[in-house]
Amino acid sequence: MDSKAYSSGLAALREVRDEIKPLERQLVKLRAELEKLQNQRDQRIVELGEFEKAKADRIATSAGISVIDVVALVPSLGPQGPASAPTEAAPTVSATEDHSTPQATVQAIKEPAGAPAPALRPVAQPTAAADEQETGTSEAQDLELADVVSSSATTAPSPAPAPGAPGGEQERTLPSIPEGAAGDRWIFVEPNLTSKRPNFKQATRQMAFLDAATGVLVWQAGTVALDLGRVSVAEILTAVYATVPADVERIYITGGDPWHQNAGRHPFLKDAVAEWLNGPLPEGWQVESSRGKDRQAGHLVHPRNPVGRWQRGMDQHTEIRSVGEWFDPAGADPATIRAAFVELWKALRKHWDDVVLMGSPSQTGRDLWSRTIPAKAGAKWADGYPVMSQEIRGLMHATAGQGRTELISPPRVPERVPGWFEADRTFAYAKHTWTSGVGVPRRVTAAAFAAMSEKEQADALFSPSHWQVRVTIPKDWNHVGLLPAPAPGERSWHYPFEGGRSFITWAGGAEVNLALRNPLEPWRIEILDGLVWEKGDPLKDWSNKLKDTWKSLRAQGELHGDEQQRQAARLASRAVRSILLYGIGTFAQRPRITTGSVELGAGGEVPEIPDGARLTGLTDTHATWERNSGFARDPYAHPEWAAGVWSAARAALLSGPTGTKDLATGKPARAGALHLPAASILAFRTDAIYSSVRPDWPYSGEPGDYLLKGAMSWEQTTPTADEEFYVLQALGRQALEAEEL
Repeated sequence: MDSKAYSSGLAALREVRDEIKPLERQLVKLRAELEKLQNQRDQRIVELGEFEKAKADRIATSAGISVIDVVALVPSLGPQGPASAPTEAAPTVSATEDHSTPQATVQAIKEPAGAPAPALRPVAQPTAAADEQETGTSEAQDLELADVVSSSATTAPSPAPAPGAPGGEQERTLPSIPEGAAGDRWIFVEPNLTSKRPNFKQATRQMAFLDAATGVLVWQAGTVALDLGRVSVAEILTAVYATVPADVERIYITGGDPWHQNAGRHPFLKDAVAEWLNGPLPEGWQVESSRGKDRQAGHLVHPRNPVGRWQRGMDQHTEIRSVGEWFDPAGADPATIRAAFVELWKALRKHWDDVVLMGSPSQTGRDLWSRTIPAKAGAKWADGYPVMSQEIRGLMHATAGQGRTELISPPRVPERVPGWFEADRTFAYAKHTWTSGVGVPRRVTAAAFAAMSEKEQADALFSPSHWQVRVTIPKDWNHVGLLPAPAPGERSWHYPFEGGRSFITWAGGAEVNLALRNPLEPWRIEILDGLVWEKGDPLKDWSNKLKDTWKSLRAQGELHGDEQQRQAARLASRAVRSILLYGIGTFAQRPRITTGSVELGAGGEVPEIPDGARLTGLTDTHATWERNSGFARDPYAHPEWAAGVWSAARAALLSGPTGTKDLATGKPARAGALHLPAASILAFRTDAIYSSVRPDWPYSGEPGDYLLKGAMSWEQTTPTADEEFYVLQALGRQALEAEEL
């Protein structure tokens, strides 16, 4: 760059500055107006909350905010109960008692007012008994409890964010169970709401498979190449239904992702998707909005796997979906993908003679699970699995995270590392479905836990459980964090690792036990509150059938004589993984989000949107909205099951048995991040560990085994952003494929 270019650059920079300044002034004005309106809204909420028949959920819907935010403004709208409610053990509610369904409230975490919770620690190094929670036995002999210490000695102040916490911002405060009788009134099951075995078969919908890039369409009657023009919704619907009969109700896009064609014009993928879904329609077509019970559902605006729903007249309905919901097609043509769905149905039918493949793997997984509920009269749970109270479901939703996602960057790790290796746990969630909590949970407060014997405490920790704990990291700790903690942002988690740091969080029993018995140094754990369930196996039969299906398809993918059938079987086996993975996710029951769109007025004005909805996207022709409708009375809502599986999987990602013996010691061998050098761990992604050293762990193809999926045995620059991470992930997989040729 010479002096002339430098001067020109400064002039251009001043032009940008002059463009920014008026926008900044507008932004300040908009923020002030927004704050004024939010204050008006909050004041009106407080005023409405004084009405004796006011309901938090109705106010939340009208205000466009969550029920928890309403209750924070008007505490009297939170869970209330009779003053004479019992104050001791959590009551067992009979079917005749009348319970309303108040929303869960956020109560700031307080120090326990009763007996102090004891600090727990393991003895010596983990032994074979350390695997008992994973292998199904109930004894726990390697835990001992420290002496009960005084409340003043163990009370830690609310810790400030430690160095390395995201931005040093204020962490979220997780909800807690109210103290005393108010909290005990949360412990019940919803009356007349149970998960029961269905007595009907799902309706079968005909499917077609379309490659939007090539125009190739495959359905039951054959294959044809279509002219899709610009691949708009109108052109796809016109071309497809000029070829296939109207009873084809589901079109899977196998390649080409037409909803991303204008992604470059939008800052977010969801905006591009919304624009495509809301494009012009052929004459006679409209957005489907009133089919069955799914009223005003409209489209699902997902950035990568959206669902568009339309109808023509009253009788013809169709939806366009991405096959990516089920598996990565990996370049397979539509005929092979259709063959994969056929092989999937045939393999599942060996275990479920009434199997129907529904639109998504999550829907299919939940339907298949419901058909494993005991049907024999007199069998335990034959009358159905009870659904927890709305308060407990809300608590689990707010305090039980999913898979661990973490990118570890310098200075925690070197800026240059000697290699890049990806080790992924095969079909991991299937490893953690052997036991789950059933029935009404038992609340265990700090005082109740302190009053237990050692055996009772160990039994509680090894039962299906969810604990509010105060955690203190050892001062000399120099490895990755073990327990999730709330981070700034909605439902965000991070994993504190700084020695000496103290924080309060919620964690499942599997993770609490891992923190106490990890192979490096025990963490200090204090029980503040907890929920303990009876041990049951509601997921075991379903999971075992899916594992058997997965294994048979994997074998077919290796041994079949036809290459297309081998590829189809491999894709089908990945679909089985999705059925279990996303099927478990459906038990979590998140608040119901309804999406829709409205056409803009002639002058670009946004017409009225439903009460409680908020705008999420704006194109030249349409506005997209979404509305949080809260928790529905879903008979299949079991967040305690999903939370238990997620907790066990996160714990196993750090340390878990391999099913083999360590040849050097003769003890059971273990694998996981804690069995690699501290500075070698670069990232976690749900079931995968990314490190700078090659893991030497046995692989036999069983669920939970670590499979090496990527490897580059030469120096790399450590990724510091997700974009850099995904580049290395792709390169590592390509390098391993080349290495194995």
